[in-house]
Amino acid sequence: MEIILAVIVGLLYASGIYLMLRRSLVKLVVGLVLLGNGVNLLIFLLGGLVRGKPPLIPDTATYLGQVYADPVPQALILTAIVISFGLQSFAIVLIKRTYVVVNTDDMDQIHSTEEDDDY
Repeated sequence: MEIILAVIVGLLYASGIYLMLRRSLVKLVVGLVLLGNGVNLLIFLLGGLVRGKPPLIPDTATYLGQVYADPVPQALILTAIVISFGLQSFAIVLIKRTYVVVNTDDMDQIHSTEEDDDY
């Protein structure tokens, strides 16, 4: 199972970086979303996959007799999901505003220093 998830992480990274290298702002944000999901999945994999065991250890336990899930990566992922949702919402609003002002989402046309002055 971990091998399949590692391949999925690689695919998310590759597709996210590919989309971030495109000229469209929309593709840039979609690439950031894919890259963020790949990072979240990678952090989840680093915590270890344990099926059916809660991340709770009784107070009376003097040693860990069984394998338990690590709760720290899970908490980090929940925080990262909330932060990435806020970032995505803000980026979508900025893209919409940029499109309204410039009438394009092409990065080359947005960064152009040439002005069309019709005097």
